Amino acid sequence: MLKGMKKDVNQTAFSIVQQATGEEEKPPVKSDKRATGGLARAKNQTKDERVDLARLGALARWKKSK
Repeated sequence: MLKGMKKDVNQTAFSIVQQATGEEEKPPVKSDKRATGGLARAKNQTKDERVDLARLGALARWKKSK
């Protein structure tokens, strides 16, 4: 569980069942390379390239379909 995040009802129930059965709650596993793709890409881009891609993304999100 990440610090500062509240558990929802399902997470609380799961935690109670684990405690009742004697199982330990395992910490979340960090994926080693899958989550670093976007970060590595952003690190290798210039600020102008990142701005252009952000602008394209915003336009795509706000595009009105006709």
